[in-house]
Amino acid sequence: MEDNRNTYTISIYTENNIGLLNRISAIFQRRHINVESLNTSISEIEGVSRFTIVVKLKEDRIKKIVGQIEKQVEVIKAYYHTDEETIYQESCMFKLKSDLLFEEREIQNIIKDSNARIVTVNKEFFVLEKSGKRNEIEQLYRDFSAYGIMQFVRSGRIAVTKEEMKISQMLTAFN
Repeated sequence: MEDNRNTYTISIYTENNIGLLNRISAIFQRRHINVESLNTSISEIEGVSRFTIVVKLKEDRIKKIVGQIEKQVEVIKAYYHTDEETIYQESCMFKLKSDLLFEEREIQNIIKDSNARIVTVNKEFFVLEKSGKRNEIEQLYRDFSAYGIMQFVRSGRIAVTKEEMKISQMLTAFN
């Protein structure tokens, strides 16, 4: 049986109100949809927040979800895009034992080859930062796992569209 699900990035422009995250997550929960990634931040528009949510769905379902999201009072506009329509990244941080950095030549090679950046070093541990596609981060995780990772954290996807989004013009028209 063929699975027609694609990865979609949903961008939601909202007023910054308490409880909105809970209501948006309930839309996914009620439909038994797993959220792959969630990020919230300020947007390019003063006073407007942006949610970036990644899900794997069929296109007819993503259209319905975006429609439900737009019904929320605080939501100004919601969009969905395929991976091909966006430029996206994730970030992560690794905390590893410092002696690995100085005693394991392969660790230095992994850092260099992956374009990771050393954030801090002390005598107990060092911290690396890496931004990139999910598969790059997962590969780096596998590489470091053999040496023992003390801590690991990864962000949700951040994304911009290749095409212009008309949200700024739309909000200007309202004012």
